[in-house]
Amino acid sequence: MARYRGPSCKLCRREGIKLFLKGPKCVSDKCPVSRRTYAPGQHGQQGGRRIKRSNYALQLREKQKVKRIYSMLESQFRLYFKKAERSKGVTGEVLLQLLERRLDNVLFRLNFALTRKDARQIVTHNHTYVNDRKVNIPSYIISKDDVVKIKLKDKQKKIVKDNLELLKDRAVPAWLKLDKENLCGTVNNLPKREDVGFPIQEHLIVELYSK
Repeated sequence: MARYRGPSCKLCRREGIKLFLKGPKCVSDKCPVSRRTYAPGQHGQQGGRRIKRSNYALQLREKQKVKRIYSMLESQFRLYFKKAERSKGVTGEVLLQLLERRLDNVLFRLNFALTRKDARQIVTHNHTYVNDRKVNIPSYIISKDDVVKIKLKDKQKKIVKDNLELLKDRAVPAWLKLDKENLCGTVNNLPKREDVGFPIQEHLIVELYSK
């Protein structure tokens, strides 16, 4: 499966905000986003001048930001948008709900992994079970009342438990219920718009794809 393999910090610098693609490491003062407040590339510092962005530029940057938060490429992200467009409800909100319901994101939200990329690795390495059935597809969409569990060897379990301890101050969303002892989580409800917990203007993405 294709994925971005370049420096994560460049993506944050391009968007001008911390996307926390490297987990707790992004909180450090050594984070390149804090040290270099301009976009990457040889012309990045020229962007420090006040330039009024066009509507298209604003829409594009918002779409790129969401893609990067959920570690997705354009073709896959577009498929999610088309699915959201066909569904009942507000397209932008349905899109975010679908992204939140991805299996790799659920593991991340349960604090089993420091980043969504780490969560994706847990899934692809055949350690994840949904309702006692092995699932190795990170884009698998979970449903209400699903039980997500990871099964690991003792050494790997320690890594996950260390993650849980490190992320103890990061709250698990209300739509999920965490069982630390058994390394599993239950989907109490489907996520709502306010559960995303990141400043996203989804209407800009809808406008972009509706052109």
